[in-house]
Amino acid sequence: MTELSSMDLLSLLWFFLCWIGYNYFSRFRAKKVDRLQNMLQRYIEEWIAVLHKRDVRIVDTTVIANMERNASFLASSCLLIIAGLLTVLGSTDRAINLIADLPFVTDITRQGWELKLLVLSFIFVYAFFTFTWCMRQYGFASVLIGNAPLYNDPTVTPEQRAVHIETLSRIVGLAVYSFNLGLRAYYFSLALLVWFIHPLAFVVATAWVVGVLYRREFQSKTLRTLMAGRSHG
Repeated sequence: MTELSSMDLLSLLWFFLCWIGYNYFSRFRAKKVDRLQNMLQRYIEEWIAVLHKRDVRIVDTTVIANMERNASFLASSCLLIIAGLLTVLGSTDRAINLIADLPFVTDITRQGWELKLLVLSFIFVYAFFTFTWCMRQYGFASVLIGNAPLYNDPTVTPEQRAVHIETLSRIVGLAVYSFNLGLRAYYFSLALLVWFIHPLAFVVATAWVVGVLYRREFQSKTLRTLMAGRSHG
């Protein structure tokens, strides 16, 4: 038996097509209809504009710190998960014996099991780098908040203030986007867990994750609430 069956390879190909394809689809779809990321970006721009109208920015730095803390927690979780996966990798035979008697579990070789664990580890390595980049972007945003001109500073022109507002808004928006990419990796990693049971179940789980992501980004109550808030603003 080969390390991975043809069905395993096809299901893995489907997994990466769905993951990468959804990222492109989400950006393309957002050009036609509102999505959560775009709507939140408009609120971010309004928030940064308000930031420039006050000299005390404790609230703003607190918001950035809270968002950075969330990214830090998930990045730390990635390291713990990777460590756990490497531990399981060292106990392959025992792990295979534990799941071998479960219903619907396909036959798997030692090499196949290790390859699946390595793929799962890769996902969390990607998530770790994504969340740490998110943290760095929030750090950049904190510097820009500290660099923001005072409200009544006569030496700052409206054009300079507008440039600062746009720059800070984009940095925060990019940090939020990186956070979203990391969360998607977490979602798809849950689908990949099903791969250890059966490749067909893996295909279904991957499609289910795409459906969940689409609904939350484009059809969620949160999105409708944010849209309603702007329409009444």
